[in-house]
Amino acid sequence: MNTLTPNTGPLQGIRILDLTSVVMGPYATQTLGDLGADIIKVEPPAGDNLRAVGPMRNPGMGHMAIHLNRNKRSVVLDLKQPEGREACLKLAAGCDALIYNVRPQAMARLGLSHEDVAAVNPKIVYIGAFGYGEDGPYAGKPAYDDLIQGAAGVPSLSARQSGDVPRYAPVTLADRSVGLQAAIALLSAVLHAQRTGQGQAVEVTMFEALSQFVLGDHLGGKTFEPPLGDMGYARLLAEHRKPYATADGYLCVLIYNDKHWQSFFKVINRPDLASDPMFCTHTARAANIAAVYAFVADAMKTRCSEEWLLALEACDIPVTRLHTMDSLVEDAHLNAVGFFPEFEHPTEGHIRTLAPVGRYSATPPGIRLLTPRVGEHSAELLREAGYDDSSISTLLAKGVTRQAT
Repeated sequence: MNTLTPNTGPLQGIRILDLTSVVMGPYATQTLGDLGADIIKVEPPAGDNLRAVGPMRNPGMGHMAIHLNRNKRSVVLDLKQPEGREACLKLAAGCDALIYNVRPQAMARLGLSHEDVAAVNPKIVYIGAFGYGEDGPYAGKPAYDDLIQGAAGVPSLSARQSGDVPRYAPVTLADRSVGLQAAIALLSAVLHAQRTGQGQAVEVTMFEALSQFVLGDHLGGKTFEPPLGDMGYARLLAEHRKPYATADGYLCVLIYNDKHWQSFFKVINRPDLASDPMFCTHTARAANIAAVYAFVADAMKTRCSEEWLLALEACDIPVTRLHTMDSLVEDAHLNAVGFFPEFEHPTEGHIRTLAPVGRYSATPPGIRLLTPRVGEHSAELLREAGYDDSSISTLLAKGVTRQAT
């Protein structure tokens, strides 16, 4: 059983007011919290919507919420009530950054626009992570991971590769990749504010960010004017770019450079192919990538996985087993590096979570706070904002805040 650690992360001393919900924003702020930032998670009385996604032992503590909200303190504020808005601004006055992921118009209706927040804290970084840039015709449209994956063409790439119907990637690809962009943007602006004393408003928009992510690979011939060919990175779109079927399972293999290919031809007893025009250079293989992958796919079917692993590893060809979700949790490497720390949660019992990413020799990240219940730190944080016990009792009685029991 693991124990909670003190805050030794490189971001200790940075305080972030987190008005985000669901996946993108909470993933961004959890990443920053793992690195030592003090994350104040502002939730409505019912809590973040994602708290309702099971499995769970207790209401409001679903598995997704547990993996997106550690190293945070939760305060409930009904921002539609004047007293809730006022409390939010008092908290913002003591923060380095405020991050939200609703549309800017919604923040303005709450009286929490950049101008409203900057009036109480001119140095604050005010960062919005939402669907579409405010200067384009899609401004204000609703945005969720599935919609943004579709808008950025991810399902069409899947269909182009497989010949099947378009499919979303079965992970929250847009939310998590753009969440990391939001975390980077927030830190960059906070560093600027610390150097200059100047706060600012920042937008990180999902459609533009994921489109950059996708087109970095697939702009292809349209990189040039006039175009020098079709769009799309052929290697990534090849039909047989997928785990190779062996005689008794699947392996992930990447035969990439000339040395790899020469070794592979020796393993399959075809050294003559090293001089074949289709295989002899990286450029030739790239030009014939569909046929090249199909050739490897046929070869891999002829031996069992264990035999291939021994042969390919012996000649330094990159290869690994294909995990399922169940086998991934049992992976020897992940367990050896402590990737799955286990804790006794005060209300949720024995839980398994995921370690912070990265090793720091001087300022290691860590898990110092397990995922809070809705409003677990309401009174604590309101006191830090200057409220006395009588005022907090009034806010509780009015339903402006809520304290977890």
